[in-house]
This record gives sequence, C-alpha cells and structure tokens, in this order.
Amino acid sequence: MPGWLPRAMIMALALYGCFQLGSWAFYQLIGLLTNIVIAFFLALAVEPAVGRMADRGMRRGLATFLVFLAVLIAGVGFVVLLGSMLAGQIANMIEDFPKYLDSVINWINQTFHTELSRVGVQDSLLHSDWLQRYVQNSATGVLDVSTTVLGGLFRLLTIFLFSFYFAADGPRLRRALCSVLPPARQAEVLRAWEIAVDKTGGYLYSRGLMALISGIAHYVLLVFLDVPYAPALAVWVGLVSQFIPTIGTYLAGALPMLIAFTVDPWYAVWVLAFVVVYQQFENYVLQPKLTSKTVDIHPAVAFGSVIAGTALMGAVGALVAIPAVATLQAFLGAYVKRYDVTDDPRVSGGRRWRRGEPVLSRVHRAVTGRGEENEDGGGTDDGGGEERRPASGE
Repeated sequence: MPGWLPRAMIMALALYGCFQLGSWAFYQLIGLLTNIVIAFFLALAVEPAVGRMADRGMRRGLATFLVFLAVLIAGVGFVVLLGSMLAGQIANMIEDFPKYLDSVINWINQTFHTELSRVGVQDSLLHSDWLQRYVQNSATGVLDVSTTVLGGLFRLLTIFLFSFYFAADGPRLRRALCSVLPPARQAEVLRAWEIAVDKTGGYLYSRGLMALISGIAHYVLLVFLDVPYAPALAVWVGLVSQFIPTIGTYLAGALPMLIAFTVDPWYAVWVLAFVVVYQQFENYVLQPKLTSKTVDIHPAVAFGSVIAGTALMGAVGALVAIPAVATLQAFLGAYVKRYDVTDDPRVSGGRRWRRGEPVLSRVHRAVTGRGEENEDGGGTDDGGGEERRPASGE
C-alpha cells in the first residue's frame, strides 16, 4: 500500500464528516438565518430615517428606538382598529344569521323546487358526524394554535432585536467589517452597502405606492356597494396585500368579503371577483412597471426574482427577492465593461437590405431564403445552382 493512501483516506473521511456536520448545523439554524436576513433588510429600510435623525445631532440608538416605536405604534393601532371593527361585524353577522339562512333556503326552494326548512337544516347540521369530528379536532388543536402563536411572537421579537442592533450599530458594524479588508475592498463593501440601502428604500417605496393604488381601487368598489367601514377596509387591503407575501392577497380579500356578506351575500361575490381581477392586473401590469422604475430592474427580472425567491426561501424569499436582485445587479453593473454597439440595422430589429433592390425581390428572397450567401460575398449563382468551373486547358 502506498504511504500516502491512508492519509488520503483519513482526509476524505474527515472532509465528509465536516460536510455532514455543516449540513446538520445549517439545517438546525435555518430559522435563525432566515430571521437575520429579514432583520437585515428591515434595518436597511429604516437606515435613511435613522441616518437623517443622527445627522441632526441625535444619538443613533435613540433615533433607532424612536423609529421602531413609531412603526410599532402604527401597527398596533391599526390592528386594534380593525379588531374592534371585525368583532362588531361578527356579532352582527351572528345575530342576523337566521335571516341569511332563511333567504338562502327560500332561494334554493324556489330555484330547485325543494321543501327545505331552517329547523330541518339546523338539526341535520347539529347531529352530523363531520361537525362532531370538527369540534373534537378543534378542541385538541387549541394547544397547537397556542404554540404557533407564541412561536410567531418570539420570532417577531427576534427579528426586531436583530434589526434594532443592525440599525443602531450600523457604523460600528461597517467599521468592523472594513477593518479586516484592504482599502480597495473597503470601498467596494461600502459602495455595496449604500446600493443595498437605496434599492431597499426604492422597493419599499414601490410597495407603498402599490398599497395606495390598491386601497383607492378597493375603496371605490366598497363605496359603490355601500359596504360599511370602507376607508378602514381599503387601508387593510392595501397594506396586507403588499407587505405580507404569498398569502397577503387572500387575507386582504377575506375581510372585505366578510363585511360585504353582512350587507348582501351577492356583494361578497362581487368583491371576490374584483379582488381576483385586480390581483391579476397588479401581478402582470402594475407591479413589474413600478418595480422597474423604483428599483431599476427589468419587469421580467422582477417577476422571475420573486418566483425564484419563493422557490428558495418561501414567503421570506418573495419579500426580499427584488431588493436583493436589484442590489446585486447594480453592484455588478459597476464592474462589467461595456462597449459601444455597432451601427447596424439588425441591432434595432431591422435587416440589412441591398441598396436599390426592388421590394418584391426582397420579399421573395425573405420567403425562399435564397441569395443570402450572395449577399455575404459567396459564390455566384448561374441559375442552375452550380458554380461554373474553368475548362481544362484554360
């Protein structure tokens, strides 16, 4: 056995063990890493406001605390307002539920010529097996729901703590990062950090603008249908649909449908149809255009980055995909060497034609595909498709 073979085998086993240990550690810490990514982008979002307050002489920690306090007060006030409104509407719905049930049963009897009654429907529902199983599963799932809620609150607290540290100690963090790099690399890191702040701010600006447009559109619909609490519902739809990825659209549309159902069940159908149509318009027309203007990336790149981010990291990837791609594109664009494009009609979508050639000849050659080699300087065509060769002795 060669002397190097045992050492190579030990080295290979050690590398494999390190790889397995790293994979296990990454899998165990994936939740923490996701929270850190969210906190970092949240810190980048509040960086401009914190920086302005710090430039005016305020301590950076106090400025960060005031910004987060304002965000927290606005969020809690919005949730309390919507919660009180939702509780009142649910109470009204429960009180008027027998009337709604009677109207539905009457419509079914008139349409399908049946003889249903509210008492019979209620008895069949109360004594059904699926209702009993649902109540049992709900009773056993209370602990799971409580655990999920507590876990979500702990995760939210973790994100806020990390984002507070990133925003309050931003200069110290940048200084510590640059202290281990040469001067040339330090300039690149600081430039990348500045680009990330600008792109994240532009992304949030585009999200806020789309929330405003969505809120106005839904407000007009709700006022037209005479649905109560139209301003609060419009604000709910605008904020939730834009700042909660993936499921935000469904959460945003469920509450207006619920309130509209208390007025007229058909109004809920109209709200559902409007939400679906507007969501398609926003996904394929409004969002790509706005993100291409504010974040300066192509609409197709924005749409593809959201899909890729969702596939890689789920809802978090969908939220941070566009600012991350915009930052990477702007940073790499500064180091990609570009050249002047040649003055050729084919660059602008045209085609190079012979001067003075009739239009019918151009069309004929384009259809048949013949004569291209003549245009590029190839051999001549004598009509038979063969090139003339010199005879022997010439």
